[in-house]
Amino acid sequence: MMPDAISETKPIVWTIASSDSGGGAGIQADLHTFNALGCHGCSVIAAVTAQNSTEVVGYETISPALFITQLNCLIQDMPPAAVKIGLIPDAELLTQLANWLAQYKAQHQFVVIADPVLSSSTGYNFVRQSTLQIWRQQLLPLVDLLTPNIHELALLSNLSQQNNDAQAQQLLQLGCQAVLVKGGHSTEANTVTDQFIAVNSRFRLKQPRLSTTHNHGTGCVLSSAITAACAHGYALADSAIIGRAYLQQALSFSYATGKGAGSLQPHGWPVSPDFFPQLQHNDAAIDDNFCFAGITAPLGFYPVIDSVQWLKRLLPFEPDVIQLRIKQGTAEDIEQQIAEAILLSRDYKLRLFINDHWQLAIKYGAYGVHLGQEDLTTADLAAIASAGLRLGISTHSYTELLRARQIRPSYIALGHIFATQTKQMPSQPQGIARLKRYAALCSDVATVAIGGINAERIDAVLACGVSGVAVVSAITAQQQPEQAFSQLKQRVDQHYAHQI
Repeated sequence: MMPDAISETKPIVWTIASSDSGGGAGIQADLHTFNALGCHGCSVIAAVTAQNSTEVVGYETISPALFITQLNCLIQDMPPAAVKIGLIPDAELLTQLANWLAQYKAQHQFVVIADPVLSSSTGYNFVRQSTLQIWRQQLLPLVDLLTPNIHELALLSNLSQQNNDAQAQQLLQLGCQAVLVKGGHSTEANTVTDQFIAVNSRFRLKQPRLSTTHNHGTGCVLSSAITAACAHGYALADSAIIGRAYLQQALSFSYATGKGAGSLQPHGWPVSPDFFPQLQHNDAAIDDNFCFAGITAPLGFYPVIDSVQWLKRLLPFEPDVIQLRIKQGTAEDIEQQIAEAILLSRDYKLRLFINDHWQLAIKYGAYGVHLGQEDLTTADLAAIASAGLRLGISTHSYTELLRARQIRPSYIALGHIFATQTKQMPSQPQGIARLKRYAALCSDVATVAIGGINAERIDAVLACGVSGVAVVSAITAQQQPEQAFSQLKQRVDQHYAHQI
């Protein structure tokens, strides 16, 4: 009997690159990576190389007619969510690709990630002045993210005497939306630092340099992993982080093939903190010396309310933890409510978190403070830690999650999981699949899922491995809020009781 068909669809991604007969780089590495990250990979071959683990013996390019036929054939039936461009060692094919992208990219709205392979890791040189000019004048304006190493960056920018930042800025001026400068060829002995530079965003990704000679195809794997993440809907900055973590994971399990550099081992979605880079913002270093009080018992059921009146309604039902998020009122009214709420929390042994108003939380001795990302640069985190308060931080992406992890808070909020009407959100709903990945990455810190969670969705959220579930309208917008509170709390308490 044939098994039932699996109906789940996978995002389609293309690699437009060359074949590596040794199997460690090129389209072979790209397709392995696409598959490992849950995408369906298609390939448009630009050239066929004759190479093994020690050398590239030679190559032949595909005819222009066959190259454009591959592109046109695929776009008719299998349009991509994202496209990775790799080695295209022929000026005519590059020109064809630029013209084709100019015609179809906007129409089909796919993301373009380009890895400008100008030489092989074994030393074979593909650089031609004509191809560099095509990259600068025709291709870069069509590229969303370019992933050059430091040598390729100098060649493409034509600013060999400038620093990496100036070189990357030159590529942005030529039309590229963002640049990820790979640091693998730098002189850093123990670390690798990649630089992400875009018009409105810039940061560094720093990781330990792994001591292995089996590193053939690292550039291909990184760019194809970024492409796969883009196809899943992640922003460029997040995709760069995911790609870097995937590369570190693949390098950790690399293996020997022939007599030269071996290959990277494809794995699934990276979730271990060991594989993720340290995030460093260029404009502000993140202090990682804070020591916030920990949370011993699971946060469990975590209502978020906007007034002390709501707190008084729920206290008879013995809540264990609540967040007070007051956004309206005079300064005097807000302080009065926070002071009263903290006093009540002591009487009822309630773990009360105060949203935003960290000064008042310190003044009146709250259990903890919850801050959004925008508050991290203005709040006195050292004062919060010194006062013995717990700290929770909101996150909505891998970029924000890495930033929060480095502060080492008491818990991290993961949201928003579903569409919510309680506040205006700058990001799209994360969904269950992303929540599972975020929770796995935070296996060493308490986590709370938040955003659009109700009675119908709460079991699926709890199954993702979070330490708590925050709700707002699932209580405050109900006709019988006290009954809704009791029922939801019972379900959550039962779930965590079974985890012990």
